[in-house]
Amino acid sequence: MAKAETREMKQGFGDAFAAAFELVITPGIFGFLGWLVDGRLDLFPVFTVAFTVITLAYASWRLARTYGESLDQALTERRAAWRAEGAPQ
Repeated sequence: MAKAETREMKQGFGDAFAAAFELVITPGIFGFLGWLVDGRLDLFPVFTVAFTVITLAYASWRLARTYGESLDQALTERRAAWRAEGAPQ
């Protein structure tokens, strides 16, 4: 395997790990903060659920948007390469 392919594969693994970490840990942190607020205000589970759901929705939206942008970029690169090879436009 060429160095460029290995580097690209490792970058993909790193990106996937970062996305998974963000999708799990960030809502957990905000859920914990909501739990602390609920304990202070004696409103359990209002803020715990609200912070967790809002953060999970945002993380999911951001992941989907990033994935969509990367697919669009790959499509553009493939079309450019295809046209460069002399394919009809």
